[in-house]
Amino acid sequence: MREWNAAMEHIEATLTENVSAADLARIALTSEYHFRRMFATLAGMPLSEYIRRRRLTAAATEIVGGRPVLDVALAYGYGSADSFTRAFKAMHGVTPSQARSPGTALHSQSRLTFHLTIEGSTDVQYRIEDKGPFRLVGFRAVVPIVALGRNDVMEQFERNIDPDAAERLVDISNVEPRGTLGVTEYLDGRDDIVEYWHAVATTADAPEGVESKDVPAGRWVVFTGGGVFPEALQQLWATAATEWFPTHPYRWAPGPQLLSITEDEGDSGRGDLWIPVEPDEA
Repeated sequence: MREWNAAMEHIEATLTENVSAADLARIALTSEYHFRRMFATLAGMPLSEYIRRRRLTAAATEIVGGRPVLDVALAYGYGSADSFTRAFKAMHGVTPSQARSPGTALHSQSRLTFHLTIEGSTDVQYRIEDKGPFRLVGFRAVVPIVALGRNDVMEQFERNIDPDAAERLVDISNVEPRGTLGVTEYLDGRDDIVEYWHAVATTADAPEGVESKDVPAGRWVVFTGGGVFPEALQQLWATAATEWFPTHPYRWAPGPQLLSITEDEGDSGRGDLWIPVEPDEA
């Protein structure tokens, strides 16, 4: 993980500059897409959120030290003292002026350091699938990323789907993974929100009233796991990032990630997570 830690050092060296995800990926010897996905999974927060919190941590030190608020705001990339004050209060719970009062408690985002520990005690169940082109057909929304716990926006979106319409989708599911899928796909340049689909994989045309997206042929790694929902399914992403990708010659490829529930017992069950991959050319 030497290159990844070098990328973290680059963040520290450029907190008052424009930190480019593309530059960080080059330092880490991987693609920007893979870097963003791996970082969010390993760190439990999007890359942009980590950089924002590190900047506000450093800015707090300067505020307490007496540097003018506007100077600090401009140094850390904020266009005005007002926008900086809003961001500062959102993280620290107090305004910059209040932060200067003796005894005021502030928050700090620690610097991240990556360590790779391979113990071999975890049985990771996976398979590689070469899959032809297919079509996602279903209902689509943009939702925030939630690393742990329930995603309220996503669950509300699911509740609003007409059950009869959802059942008609299942009727046209004719390729693997079959049945209803929870699909997430990252939007260009964003690591705080995703495009989420309640969909099926098919070669059929989309019925009236639903959306569709063509997915090209490609290679996928499929992880299988089970337990209490949603934590067991979220753990599949963590397993991919911490145990599988570091020891296999692949990286996360752009494209939709497919979650198929294979056994549903209400609050628990089993599922397959399909992640598109490409050869790691680093």
